[in-house]
Amino acid sequence: MVLAAVISTFAAFGVTYSFGASFTAIRDEFGVGKGQVALFFAITTFVYFILGIFTGRLADRFGPRPVLLFGAGSIGVGLLLTSLVNNIWLGYLTYGGGVGIGVACAYVPMIAAVGGWFEKNRTKALGFAVAGIGIGTLVGAPASKFLVNTYGWRTSFVILAITSSSLLVLASFTAHKPPVSNTGQPAPSLKALLKDGRFIWLYCSMLLLSSSLFIPMVYLDDYLESQGGSGGAFLIGIIGATSVIGRLALGTIANKIGLSRLYILAVVVLSSSYTLWIIAGSSYTILVIFTIIMGVSYGGWIALSPSITAQLFGPVGLGGVLGALYTSAGIGGLIGPPLTGVIIDNRGYPFAISIVMIVAFCSLPLLVKALRAKAPKGKETFDIPVTFFILDLLSQITEDYDNSQASEHAKPSKSL
Repeated sequence: MVLAAVISTFAAFGVTYSFGASFTAIRDEFGVGKGQVALFFAITTFVYFILGIFTGRLADRFGPRPVLLFGAGSIGVGLLLTSLVNNIWLGYLTYGGGVGIGVACAYVPMIAAVGGWFEKNRTKALGFAVAGIGIGTLVGAPASKFLVNTYGWRTSFVILAITSSSLLVLASFTAHKPPVSNTGQPAPSLKALLKDGRFIWLYCSMLLLSSSLFIPMVYLDDYLESQGGSGGAFLIGIIGATSVIGRLALGTIANKIGLSRLYILAVVVLSSSYTLWIIAGSSYTILVIFTIIMGVSYGGWIALSPSITAQLFGPVGLGGVLGALYTSAGIGGLIGPPLTGVIIDNRGYPFAISIVMIVAFCSLPLLVKALRAKAPKGKETFDIPVTFFILDLLSQITEDYDNSQASEHAKPSKSL
């Protein structure tokens, strides 16, 4: 099951996080600004994190295999259609929709399934499972840059379509639904989560951090070219490689140091690492150091997030809880890269990266608040602001779906 999760996250994020390798080629062909090209990545990120709330719940109910197979078809069709578009707005639809749905089917369902299969070694198992994201970034970014330079971005997308779909189908062979928990505790509903202060604080923290997290994946290659250099795809690959180290190392030592303490440390180091990018200029050495530090801390943050979620809200229905929580990353990913592109076009890279770092640091006090908050007792609730209207709407949709499913199960069986 862990191997299946590694393969699925490798395929999905090997495509998504290699987009920066095609950034300049797409911008030159369509003749648009950086912010408009970044929308490809931003829309994709938004789609797969928002849809994770549904794919996670579907995997909780039916198992990860059928969801993963649907994702294999979606990511393949999305990339193939994008290779044919001559209008950038149509490209937003085909790439953002196709790849976004594919990743939504490959990420949350598989990670939640791994969390359901393990109890004592859950953090370690999840660290291995999400290592596929880092390996996919390590392999995908340089490979995509080679394909773009050799065949062009359109043919590159065709090759990625065939490869990623095949790997997701392969992963589905051993993607099994975890055994039903015997704790007797019901899975928390989305409406209940929206009234839990711990969830709201953690959600806001992840939203701010995610607004800055994806910036290096999108802009490092373009940044180096603006400095008269090259090798940005290799730097993105370093983030992937070192994130694997962070995922495995931090996932392994979490029980010794303390899960919450280690999670906070990862956020502090991740936010601080942007200082090196600000002062790097054209120095490739400093950029390598930045990507190493950023990669390790980012990998640790990703690896520990499911365990923190399970610690706060329990392992039952983890797919649905993670899916709800990760919508914050979708919103952050939708806002961060395009807005940063606009700032870069108007104020330059140093100013834009400084803003990115400040936003990342703002996530820290919210995280501490979430980890120190107590679970609500009885009718004690947390009043959410109107800015959570998206989650409130999704809670209504998922509640209606659950009620319809409960009604179906309540009907007497005629086959008896």
